[in-house]
Amino acid sequence: MTAPTTTTVASAPLSSVFNLHEFEVIASKALPEKVYAYYACSADDEVSYRQNHHSWARVFFRPKVLVDVSEIDLRTQMLGQQCRLPFYVSATALCGLGNPAGAECSIARACAQPQWRVPQMVSTFSSDPLAKIAAAVETPQLLWFQLYVGGDRTATAELVAQARALGLSALFVTVDAAQPGNRERDLRFKFSNADTSKGPSVMAAGQTAQGTSGALSKLIDPALSWDDIRALVRDSGLPVILKGVQRVDDALRAAELGCRGVVLSNHGGRQLDFSVPPVEVLADLVPELRKRGITKEQFDVFVDGGIRRGTDVLKALCLGASGVGIASPFLYANSLYGQEGVEHAFDLLVKELVLSMRLLGVTRIEDLNEDLLDLRGLYDRGMPPRGPFHHHDTTFETNARY
Repeated sequence: MTAPTTTTVASAPLSSVFNLHEFEVIASKALPEKVYAYYACSADDEVSYRQNHHSWARVFFRPKVLVDVSEIDLRTQMLGQQCRLPFYVSATALCGLGNPAGAECSIARACAQPQWRVPQMVSTFSSDPLAKIAAAVETPQLLWFQLYVGGDRTATAELVAQARALGLSALFVTVDAAQPGNRERDLRFKFSNADTSKGPSVMAAGQTAQGTSGALSKLIDPALSWDDIRALVRDSGLPVILKGVQRVDDALRAAELGCRGVVLSNHGGRQLDFSVPPVEVLADLVPELRKRGITKEQFDVFVDGGIRRGTDVLKALCLGASGVGIASPFLYANSLYGQEGVEHAFDLLVKELVLSMRLLGVTRIEDLNEDLLDLRGLYDRGMPPRGPFHHHDTTFETNARY
């Protein structure tokens, strides 16, 4: 196995990081301002970004007691594949901006370690070429491809064919990015791709635009429609999952078209501000799927957005999600500490999952259900304060010293 790729961006020792929030606290001070602005930016007043985090705090547990919880089993199935853990690394563009030496390959190596085996969703706009990422691991590893559909459908088809040939096993089509949201912090910086080691592998060197998001948006076709999804389901040769679904009726239509699943997501609050927190859509969708007799074996429901704790993961699973996507914490861990940082983030999350399942009185993922939740506050739309869930907040205390 290739040696871990590390970085020296963070002066705080990795052992002083005790939760996923703290990676961003350190990154906000350690990464170049331009890089952090792109990674952390959200749309408009960042209401959806804050609501994504706050929405998980509106769901409470109803734990069982006097259950033998000496053995905890975190294994589950996603897309029909046995997985060691119930979460995956969601796609993020341009990992090379934060970690030029390791980029996406550092994440791939972390995911492939036998104690983790975490599925990795690889972005169309990855810094490393897809072939290099696929070759970075020497052990069987679940790799999924996140697709932005471009105006040149032939080029898009070639990307999909390459992903399939390299052994990527699923196609996650982003459907909520007809154009980038108004990400004002990112817009303050000019994007230059003169250094191709830091830019997306699908973009020619030298292209510039106002903001990194604006540069990438030129490669996305706003004309993407249900007809294109129908064609991908028919022709791609891979299970198709729609990423960025925000309504129950759109999720049901995806199932009718033969998609293998959906990711309930508002793009981390980076697209349309005041879009509904994905956990609310999850709570509404799963009962509708059950009414129609649509099972997880036929149609997986994933969710992402604001998930930072093991308790957040368990709440999503109790509501019927097949698994959850987490992006930013792993992106920051990779930027600051490389492969070792990503593995540390996995370890923190797994420890939280085991602890929380024991205290919830459940030993297997398959036994998680809505009966374990109190949902009476879920739809409270009170504005969350700019507190510890917000990346501008300076009051969030971290044990890490830098």
